[in-house]
Amino acid sequence: MKLLLSYIVLAVSLLAGCTSEGGKSNPYSLEGTWTLAQYETPMGHIETFSGDNTFLLIYKGDSAMFQCRLINTGSAMIIQPEYLCSVTLIDKGGGENIYLESEDPRPLTLKDDTTIVIQRNGVLYTWHRADRLEREWGEEICSIIATDLQHGNTDNATSYVLSAKERQQAGIIHVLLVSIMAFVLIMLVIAWIAIDNRKAKRRLQLQLQQIQEVREERPKSVRQAIASVESAYFSSDEYLSLQRRIAGGQRLKDEEWADIENQIKRVYPGFSSQLHSLYSMSELEYHVCLLIKLRTAPTDIALVLARDVSTISTVRSRLYKKVFGQKGGAREWDDFILSIGA
Repeated sequence: MKLLLSYIVLAVSLLAGCTSEGGKSNPYSLEGTWTLAQYETPMGHIETFSGDNTFLLIYKGDSAMFQCRLINTGSAMIIQPEYLCSVTLIDKGGGENIYLESEDPRPLTLKDDTTIVIQRNGVLYTWHRADRLEREWGEEICSIIATDLQHGNTDNATSYVLSAKERQQAGIIHVLLVSIMAFVLIMLVIAWIAIDNRKAKRRLQLQLQQIQEVREERPKSVRQAIASVESAYFSSDEYLSLQRRIAGGQRLKDEEWADIENQIKRVYPGFSSQLHSLYSMSELEYHVCLLIKLRTAPTDIALVLARDVSTISTVRSRLYKKVFGQKGGAREWDDFILSIGA
């Protein structure tokens, strides 16, 4: 029985120890902005401060403290830098702390999350958190204090005005400048695209002109030779067999499309290169052009490509517009395809 009681006492002790360790709170942080609410002298005299005329403490990571006088005029705040030092907070437990301000110890009591009391030379200073000031002006105030004191203005109090209106105007100017820069950039991009398109259109016109000139300047003997090659091919068993497969609506495999391309190259050596130099075509568009070159009817093109006849017509019209830069019908594109390549 005694042994059992000993085990119970030991377990309770261990449990109490674990609870004590787990219940330890994280060290309190002074990080943030605090405004002076009042101070109380050892003689009992109390002086209170309003938010319009008070003092300000800003702690950065519990390692640096910025202090200044704060005067709020309604339309602006006036900052008078006073002090900048290193700080250390030593937790004594129970809400009591030792607060080292540049190694000078001062008792600090935590009333709650929003209130602290710091004792200096027997005077109790009560400070309240000021989260709004921290969000809106914290970084700017710290920068002002650090810059002012760095320049040695510790004896002569220099006032700095923080105006919400000026900040708003500065924000508007910033947004306006960014908008203007974005607008200029967009206009430059648009101008570059327009110039590039104009150059591309000019190149295309020159290519079309060269194709036209080559076709018009062919000697009669060359034209007769081309006509003879075409006639021989279109009466060949190879061509007739291909047309039967196409008319039967058979889907062509990749190797069959490669065979069609080779057949066309034998009859029209420059067809594919001229076509690709004019416009970067999709596979569907290129297959439509190959079948047009083979004198395939639009209904058979639609059948072998598993598309509606209207879709094939749209593809041909769209190609004409993209290449020539103007509206044209499907038949006009067909005439162009039939005229190039030899």
